[in-house]
Amino acid sequence: MNLIITCQRNLEESTILEIQNILERFGDIDAIIEKTVFSGIIQIQTNLDIMKILDGFKNIIEDEPWLIKYCSRVIPIQEECESGLDEIRDKVISLSHVIKKNETYRITVEKRQSSLHTKDIISEIANSLSNKVSLENSDWEIIIQVLRNRTGVSIIPPNSILSVNKQKRFKLD
Repeated sequence: MNLIITCQRNLEESTILEIQNILERFGDIDAIIEKTVFSGIIQIQTNLDIMKILDGFKNIIEDEPWLIKYCSRVIPIQEECESGLDEIRDKVISLSHVIKKNETYRITVEKRQSSLHTKDIISEIANSLSNKVSLENSDWEIIIQVLRNRTGVSIIPPNSILSVNKQKRFKLD
């Protein structure tokens, strides 16, 4: 998976069709779009650049906001691993080359059906990186999405997770 899209519960089928149409517009007719065991969570494997997909979603919201009715959030995933502290830490370390020496980061963890503790995940990652943490004004955001036994990891610029409703409201202002 390299994208997670959230939607309202019981609207997964409509959301999947919406995502399929959008990804086809962007040029990916072979994307794998699947419901997860979690209500309102859809995982996607696309061969397109995930950050360009986020930009594409923003452009659609700007030009044709009515085309996005069901997607709530679009979360980019750069790497996937088993849901263990060591595996998550190792994935973060392998992606951390984007964080320059004097730059800061924050860690955002979302867990679903996992016995891992958020503070343990954060401690494990923070102890393995030499950069400083900044909760208010970070240069990078480390995203940890735990879906039972699989975890998605990304290190992206802050506010890269697209909230469709916020973006639509922002457009109106």
